[in-house]
Amino acid sequence: MRLGSKTSPVLLTIGAACLPLLLAFGPAQAQEQVRRREPVLSVSGEGQASVAPDMAIVSLAVVRQAKTAGAATAANTAAMNEVLAALKADGIAERDIQTSNFSIYPQYRRSETKNGTIETQEIVGYEVTNSLSVKVRDLTKLGSLIDQSVKLGVNSGGEISFTNDKPDDAIRDARKAAVAEALDKAKTLTEAAGVKLGKILEISEGSTRPMPQAPMMRMAMAKDVAPAPVPVAAGENTYTVTVNVTFSLGE
Repeated sequence: MRLGSKTSPVLLTIGAACLPLLLAFGPAQAQEQVRRREPVLSVSGEGQASVAPDMAIVSLAVVRQAKTAGAATAANTAAMNEVLAALKADGIAERDIQTSNFSIYPQYRRSETKNGTIETQEIVGYEVTNSLSVKVRDLTKLGSLIDQSVKLGVNSGGEISFTNDKPDDAIRDARKAAVAEALDKAKTLTEAAGVKLGKILEISEGSTRPMPQAPMMRMAMAKDVAPAPVPVAAGENTYTVTVNVTFSLGE
């Protein structure tokens, strides 16, 4: 009896100390358990919107070879300066012209023995490549710009990707279409299951991408260029947005 009387106050004291914690965390945990048990429906929707491109990004490169690195660099620089001057004269802003690559590589002549193994490697020259990434905001000038660049010494590259400077409106339309598809899916599923569709508990955007972007083309840079400008077809850019939506369910 004495042992019990001594330990009881301690137990009561601990219980009183923990009571505020139980009151503070108990209801929250209970609500979390209820929320977890609440029936929900999660669906995804995808929306697309197409728009004509208003800008092209063109890759142009000048490649020159010579016996020495200095001679190859000098020849490359002279040709690239002419290309840059022509681009600026054609209305391309400096902010839309960017050097994307500059490289110098030795060129080797290899001698092989009869058994196929390489015996010697001799440097016989150097190749210098200077590449530009050019944004063309006036697509009506694209064909003539490529044509003129080739005449001035561009002999590599020619990759073109069409894009939009500000695709905000197209992406907004794609978002609306994605949400509409998600809502339609949810209604179809709940009607088929014979349950009521509740309120939206959560909505998130999964991804936004230009898919597919207008085709990327690669044009051969030949020495002999036709007098007419290079024909270019811009097509359309399609922007795709995915959304994920979670609904509560009723009986």
